[in-house]
Amino acid sequence: MDMPVLNRFDSTAPLLPEILALHGKWRGGKDAVVCDATRWSWEHFCAANHRFAHGLLSRGVCPGDRVAILMSNGLPMVQAIFGTMAAGACSVPINLSVNDEALAGMLADAGAVALIATEDQAGRVRRLEGSLPDILQLLVTDGEAAQGWVGLEALCEDQSEALPAVAIQPDSLLNIIYSSGTTGSPKGILHTHGGRRDWAYDLAIALRYHGATRTLLTIGLYSNISWVAMLCTLLAGGTLVIHHRFDAAEFVLTTEQERITHTAMVPIQFQRVVERLKTAGGDISSMQAMMSCGSPLHESLKRDIFRYFPCGIIELYGLTEGIITTLDPEDADGRWSSVGKPLIGTDICIVDDSGQVLGPNQSGEIASRGRISMPGYWGRKDATVEAEFIDENGVQWLRSGDIGYVDEDGFLFIVDRKKDMILSGGQNIYPQDIEAILVDHELVDDVAVIGLRSARWGETPVALVVPVGSAELDAESLRKWANARLGKQQRLADVILRENLPRNPNGKILKLELRKAYENREYG
Repeated sequence: MDMPVLNRFDSTAPLLPEILALHGKWRGGKDAVVCDATRWSWEHFCAANHRFAHGLLSRGVCPGDRVAILMSNGLPMVQAIFGTMAAGACSVPINLSVNDEALAGMLADAGAVALIATEDQAGRVRRLEGSLPDILQLLVTDGEAAQGWVGLEALCEDQSEALPAVAIQPDSLLNIIYSSGTTGSPKGILHTHGGRRDWAYDLAIALRYHGATRTLLTIGLYSNISWVAMLCTLLAGGTLVIHHRFDAAEFVLTTEQERITHTAMVPIQFQRVVERLKTAGGDISSMQAMMSCGSPLHESLKRDIFRYFPCGIIELYGLTEGIITTLDPEDADGRWSSVGKPLIGTDICIVDDSGQVLGPNQSGEIASRGRISMPGYWGRKDATVEAEFIDENGVQWLRSGDIGYVDEDGFLFIVDRKKDMILSGGQNIYPQDIEAILVDHELVDDVAVIGLRSARWGETPVALVVPVGSAELDAESLRKWANARLGKQQRLADVILRENLPRNPNGKILKLELRKAYENREYG
């Protein structure tokens, strides 16, 4: 019996612009993005993105061109990100905390032809006019369109609401995200349309996204953490709820009012939310899945999160270059220090400095491979090659720069960043081990351990500590308390009290900055 031939899509799997456009068609009136009192339906969201895309194209921006986005959180930034994507151009979201020199350098390095800025950032760009790259031809702001600038509304005025008919291939660049620079000079990390789509599919499964998802974002939308949450939410046809900045009380209130199901934050933000729940309470019963990333969760904080959030937490470990593992809430008990197992479609291994693959419970550099790993660094073949590890079978892996081990059951444990490791008297000392002890002290709010010069040992560990509130904390007493609980080789040479620790917007402590601040100190 002959089977009927069905009419099929004459295409490969759709890419994100087409997927979102289809959501706009079929989910029309459902909330897509919420910010303050404004709600954009899926129909409105897609129409806004497409008008922006056509506006870029009408002003000479071509598919593949780099469009820099220097914006604070809000609906204009959402429109810029996804409008640039729909135009087939490559967005370059820039961390607002970078200094003017770094900003000008990123614009030049990326070869940006257009810059989209919120009004709070446009003035900064105007001051840099003399140092902006010559290739930068289009300046757009959501505020007053001063000389040489185009207003966002004017850019989109009378433009089509249909998805532009531009050719986008799976290997076309979707975005360049510059590294945080916590361990050195920022590098432009590449992501393609196909890679981002696959990234969103794989993580949506791992992080339990679905069509009724309501995701609260409090981190800057230029962060890859926010990109993960945004793409997973929108791929599933869910709703984004965006805060301009993080505030623990507002987080709890919005979770109650909007019945938030998902969020993505860094450990210090979870710590503040837990503190808020301890003191003021709040209804967070709608939460179904929470993602923590940026830096490892200390065991004590992880236990607190499980105590106050019935859904527990999914810890994600990885880099902007590629996500590696997740720890499901169901696997956390008894493995509080683990960051889980590899994602579907991802593999990991542990290698030593000579490139030998190590066995279970042996510490070395974490390497990974998978379909969502970056294709490389923008214009930096040297850095791309440096990040590669080729095994004895000729298989290419991505080096993480982190030290860890895999146990007999396949769970990954992070020991420390390779570049943060302290070499003292020929022994490897991992700051995270010492930090985990100090953070359990009742008067310690925040801590970072760095290696400083030692005449005797080469390097020696020193703790930089932020006390809880106005607590009277004696540095020497804390040092003795910690050393009584640390191994002989881990003992602290000093404890330095500080009002705060420098962090990037993703919550990572800027240890490079701390080491520079104390580089003239030397211990016996």
